[in-house]
Amino acid sequence: MGQKAGTLMALLGLFAVLCWGRELRTSAPLWLLWAIVLVQLLSWGLGYLHHPSWVPGNPELDRMAKWFLFIGMAWWLGGSSRLTFWVWALALPGWLLAVWLEGHGWQSWQRGLAGQRVDFGIHNAQHVAMLFGAAALGLASFAPRMLRAGRLAWGRRLAWGVIALVCLAGVVVTQTRGVWLAFSAAALVMLCSWAWRAWQLSGSVQGATRRGWAAAIGALLFIVVLAAAFHDTVERRVMAEREVIASVIQGDWSGVPYSSVGIRIHSWRAATEWIAERPLVGWGGKGRSLVMKQTEWLPESVRQGFGHLHNTFLEVLVGYGLLGASVVALLAVWVARGTWLAWRGGTMPGDMALFGAGFFVFFMIANLFESYLAFWSGGYVFTLVMGGLVTHIWRWQRTTGSSVFGRRRVGR
Repeated sequence: MGQKAGTLMALLGLFAVLCWGRELRTSAPLWLLWAIVLVQLLSWGLGYLHHPSWVPGNPELDRMAKWFLFIGMAWWLGGSSRLTFWVWALALPGWLLAVWLEGHGWQSWQRGLAGQRVDFGIHNAQHVAMLFGAAALGLASFAPRMLRAGRLAWGRRLAWGVIALVCLAGVVVTQTRGVWLAFSAAALVMLCSWAWRAWQLSGSVQGATRRGWAAAIGALLFIVVLAAAFHDTVERRVMAEREVIASVIQGDWSGVPYSSVGIRIHSWRAATEWIAERPLVGWGGKGRSLVMKQTEWLPESVRQGFGHLHNTFLEVLVGYGLLGASVVALLAVWVARGTWLAWRGGTMPGDMALFGAGFFVFFMIANLFESYLAFWSGGYVFTLVMGGLVTHIWRWQRTTGSSVFGRRRVGR
């Protein structure tokens, strides 16, 4: 029911933008959506001429077009910060409930806390870790909002503390090194951004700055407690691939074992060979599976056991070449700059912009080690976050008469 409702919402949202969106019809996300559709058609058509036996019977336009489902979400939110916060706030307990129900309740948590790697019955541990990590970054970004005085203050503070601890624990017990790296980098970027802003406001908003420092210290205490509790688990996972790292540094590719990281390294090497053959338009929607199935020097067990590259960016280059990668890059640049301008213009709340920056770093790094956007988990969180950011960018454009790149005149 959720999948059908989501599809209906996306289609109706796109229809609404086209019918009533006025200036939004010419907004960058719409143009980039049409561009990615054309790129996929071009890649499929040329692939049909070059390697027809490896090309599917239809162009499978949904492979990358589904990345633009946030257009419908952004339209329905209508530029409202209040609605955006409500959508994100409802998504979080929904996710925790799914983890509890699919993961057989306390049993998975017991195994995770005992040092085992758990996936809570949801796809696999990497995807659960990514969703926990995104949730934890959101909780950190909105901590001052949740911890400030006012109505139900102690209830909000208690709920924030418990959920934050659960999400951080979830990041640890899923034991996904790529997410650990992405989360650490994103947390560092967010902390530096917050410290820079706090320094700017230190002379005029001392109370807010003190609350911010209290929230930051509280978050660091959470992390210290978790690090102490899961020291052995983290050390074991980090040190498990020392042999692979040493071989890569030395350039000894034959010495790279086919371990978890080793399989990724070998498949990425294979991907570069395929990209070099068709760098502009790629091999089409089946490109990633072609690399894994048709690269002869990969072991048979790897060719039969894996169908994707564990790297979103390489998959885009293999499937749709530099043309497809350029569309994705333009979307990232437009959203990043638009978020900055919407915040500077007072349209987007500061904590929302902070979350957007942290999520951007987190999601970029995480997708270097897993193809999250090829699965429902990545599409789900990407649509939620992008929808919230883009609706504020559109609101800023409409209220100021400006565009993300340059300035335009508004018709009377």
